[in-house]
Amino acid sequence: MDQSQKLRKLLSHKQPLVMPDAYDLISAMMIQKAGFKAVQCSGYSISISKGHYREIDLSLEENIEITGRIIEAVEVPVMADAEDGYGDPEAVKETVKRFIEIGVAGMNLEDQVLSTGGPLQIISGDLMGEKLIMARETAEIEGNPELVINGRTDALKSLDHREDALNLSIERANQYIDDGADLIFITYVETLDEVKTITKEVKGPVSIAAGMPYNINNFSIADLEKLGVARISLPTLLILSSLGALKRSLEQLKTDKLMDMPNESLFITNEDLKDLLNS
Repeated sequence: MDQSQKLRKLLSHKQPLVMPDAYDLISAMMIQKAGFKAVQCSGYSISISKGHYREIDLSLEENIEITGRIIEAVEVPVMADAEDGYGDPEAVKETVKRFIEIGVAGMNLEDQVLSTGGPLQIISGDLMGEKLIMARETAEIEGNPELVINGRTDALKSLDHREDALNLSIERANQYIDDGADLIFITYVETLDEVKTITKEVKGPVSIAAGMPYNINNFSIADLEKLGVARISLPTLLILSSLGALKRSLEQLKTDKLMDMPNESLFITNEDLKDLLNS
């Protein structure tokens, strides 16, 4: 069974597929070692790890390089973050081809316009549909018809009125399924009531981001499981918690209070590290 087939099987289970997002090969290896069944690459987290404040500054070449290293480092299926496909539908064709070449099991494809700092914008539903159709056709031509395409919509943050934005998100979700997406990822979901509405009205498997600053206290993974969410993504949890740990250690070092911190909060044990890197 190839990796795309494995990923499809995982997504078909009654329990949701929980996918922490990796930003480099060591984070991916730790995700696998912790027992998670698949890895999601996060373009935003990768951009941070490369020293970019803006996700738009992460080039396709950098994305391909790091995603490829992650795939080589783990045995579980890996989903790529293909961003907006890096251009128009014709560019999507080349992007999908290149990700397939490095062995991805699936990929996210989104309808937002990667911003240089201004308000979030989304492309038309028709244009996103063309991208999804191109992605599906390319997967078939390139010999991986089982490639999992996760159609992402950022519509929930595109309008000032929350209810209107939620309705637009659901409308787009159902369109994207018709256009060839296997899975729908609605971003910026804040409340459990919004999850309930989405899982009720979207006519296909749903992905929800959890552990985000705007929703981490509003629902749990168990809550999402009860509502039938197919995939739970944790897009920034690992990179932000890693940077938080670095900040705390450096602050303690600067004030000469490093010895006050318990070892288990500072270090992975040498035995665990050896086990991780030799696995």
